[in-house]
Amino acid sequence: MKINIIENSKKKSFDLEVFFVKDIKELEDKDILETLEFKAKDETSILLAESKKVYVGYEEDSYDSFAIASATAIKKIASTKFKSAKIVLDEVLKENFKALVEGAILGSYKFEAYKSEKTDKKFELSFVVDKKSSKLDDILEESSIIANAVNSARDMVNTSPQDFYPEVFSTKAREFASELDISCEVHGEEYLEKHGMMAMHSVARASIHEPKLIHLTYKPKKAKKKIVFVGKGLTYDSGGLSLKPADFMITMKADKSGGVAVLNAIYAIAKLKLPIEVHAIIGAVENMIGGNAYKPDDILKAKNGKTIEVRNTDAEGRLVLADCLCYAQDSIKNIDYIFDFATLTGACVVGLGEYTTGVMGNSEELKQEVLNACTNSGEYATKLDFNRYLKKCIKSEIADVCNISNTRYGGAITAGMFLDNFIYKENKDKWIHFDIAGPAFVEKAWGYNPYGASGTGVRFAVELAKTLS
Repeated sequence: MKINIIENSKKKSFDLEVFFVKDIKELEDKDILETLEFKAKDETSILLAESKKVYVGYEEDSYDSFAIASATAIKKIASTKFKSAKIVLDEVLKENFKALVEGAILGSYKFEAYKSEKTDKKFELSFVVDKKSSKLDDILEESSIIANAVNSARDMVNTSPQDFYPEVFSTKAREFASELDISCEVHGEEYLEKHGMMAMHSVARASIHEPKLIHLTYKPKKAKKKIVFVGKGLTYDSGGLSLKPADFMITMKADKSGGVAVLNAIYAIAKLKLPIEVHAIIGAVENMIGGNAYKPDDILKAKNGKTIEVRNTDAEGRLVLADCLCYAQDSIKNIDYIFDFATLTGACVVGLGEYTTGVMGNSEELKQEVLNACTNSGEYATKLDFNRYLKKCIKSEIADVCNISNTRYGGAITAGMFLDNFIYKENKDKWIHFDIAGPAFVEKAWGYNPYGASGTGVRFAVELAKTLS
């Protein structure tokens, strides 16, 4: 889909015009819309083919309502043979231009890589203004970069595990790095062994695919801050010897969502040329079964020397993150912020539902900052507070810490508290953990998100970089 801004004075014909409606009372087509029972609500639309008009409803003057309305309009048009449409920007729409652009791009997304018959429709969306402005041009450019990065993340997460394994992950990272001013290091099994990263190493042992520790760096001149993004990149998770039930293995290609989010976020940040140094560290691993698989009752040693009692091999993401977090702190000096993104626990989905990210950390002030950034980015999140008594639930009698709680309750928080064991003292208040297990992959469309991968974390991470710089 091509998106542009044109001036009203330029004589150009369009197949359709899109109208955003909060109240139909004063509309020219009020009677026919009432006859057709059109309601000005989110996710509603109607096409009046004869008059070449598309009406979409919205309920609030908010990012979400406008983004959903924009996506709804694009989906409605996509169901027709029309090839162009215009949206005339009034003052309200100008104020919400970011939402319109991002909603249109996110709403146009389709994943057809495995379809024998693919959609090949070219479509042009034009925003019409009385006079072009650099402000709108800048928003269009920035929002297009961000939304396309989200769609790129969706593609990667939706890709089958037979086609997206750790080596492919590292190849994608190198390709992204070569396009922009980003450096990329990739380390394999031998490196993990040499540097004592045996938690991550053990998770990968039974897979035919070698684990990859990926480290991308975007380092502009005169960077104002230094942010580290760490992503869980489980390209597939069978559960290991603590094997998942068959139904729970479906969608486990989405267990790489955290790693994919930070990869596409650093790409977007570099493309936007934000004045902030960013490191993206991804633990790309496949958790499988076999004669060499790590086992319940194993004791693993992480990079920082802490020992971990394994009581469930399906609590593997936190083991990978433990070593990646230590690697980040050992390799990068003078860090301002550390943010990790992971589809870590089903407990977070139970507690918060399918659409909300769980935010955890030690600093109340930083948690509130990131929640504000999340809202501004268009994503949903809420905080889950650590509890001193829950710490006892991951206590091990024979090692420093246990990889799973001794109770079924509060699992998202105890997983976050497990990770806290691998955050060094000087970085305790600089670290935030994002559990994106709920919104990363959903088997039904919602808002401007399609079936499958949502690209959760990309907009959030970019907004964090913008806000904290």
